[in-house]
Amino acid sequence: MEFAADIWGIWQLPSLAGLDWAAGPGGAILLLIALALDWLIGDPRWLPHPVRLMGAATAFLDARLNRAKRGAGERIMRGLLAVLAVLALSALAGWAVANFIGALPFGWIAELVLVTLLVAQRGMVSHTVRVIRALKHDGVAGGRKAVAEIVGRETAELDEPGVARAAIESCAESYSDGIIAPIFWYLLLGLPGLMAYKAVNTMDSMIGHMTPQYRAFGMTAARLDDVLNLIPARLAGLFLVFAALFVPTANPPGALRVMLRDARFHRSVNAGWPEGAMAGALGLALAGPRHYSGGTVNDPWIGDGSAKATPKDINRGLYLYVVACLINAMWVAAIAMVRFSL
Repeated sequence: MEFAADIWGIWQLPSLAGLDWAAGPGGAILLLIALALDWLIGDPRWLPHPVRLMGAATAFLDARLNRAKRGAGERIMRGLLAVLAVLALSALAGWAVANFIGALPFGWIAELVLVTLLVAQRGMVSHTVRVIRALKHDGVAGGRKAVAEIVGRETAELDEPGVARAAIESCAESYSDGIIAPIFWYLLLGLPGLMAYKAVNTMDSMIGHMTPQYRAFGMTAARLDDVLNLIPARLAGLFLVFAALFVPTANPPGALRVMLRDARFHRSVNAGWPEGAMAGALGLALAGPRHYSGGTVNDPWIGDGSAKATPKDINRGLYLYVVACLINAMWVAAIAMVRFSL
């Protein structure tokens, strides 16, 4: 019985991430299992995804609070209320799962499922592989259709290098806000922190745009997302630089140099760090002018290389992404080992 109690105590450690405001290594044990499960099974389509619920809540509040006839000041306040509502409900749901459901026998599995769904490693690999296959079998038209699933820009007029750059940039940005940032906030604040971050990130992707419709209403979501990604984005850039050491065709010094030099030129205060590291590692020029539904963005290029990216470059970028994911798992494992040793 004592042995069984000890084993149960070990399984309880991850669920304490929600009780301790600083989750720390206890949550790392469960997180490591979640990372492995994500690589094995990805996001099963039959399983309800929490991000869809966050998106539905955002769409509901957008439809009812964001009216064109209202002034900018009022729309900013309504956008603030919308963000606070979705963020609070998401964090509360995470806290309830970690503390109430997690207290039940095998209740930690509920937290494990949520963490597995909210840390997206395999999903980006699957999407990127579809872009590569589409370019190979269906040409530029197929590549445009496939890459449209993972980017917000207009893809109808992209040529092959444009499709390739969009896929590579998505890998870099997804590594930051789809993997490093969720892990960062989970380790720091437990499941409530992870859920709160995903709520803000989801709202930013839906309403955090500089268009007449969302410039005011989505301001809070966009600014808060920038703040929450400040540290994770820079960590992501450094991990990509380190990963370049283990990719034969990558250039680690170039990755570090371009990231430190060009990150500030990106229109996003955060995306330039992982994209700069990716551009330098692959010897490409990324970012640059892009077309969105709201108009053309004439951003400077990031990197010293050619903008003529190819499907082979997408493969190289995906290789770098996967190696960076493995490095990320290694430091999570190190945190878990430290927790066990205490």
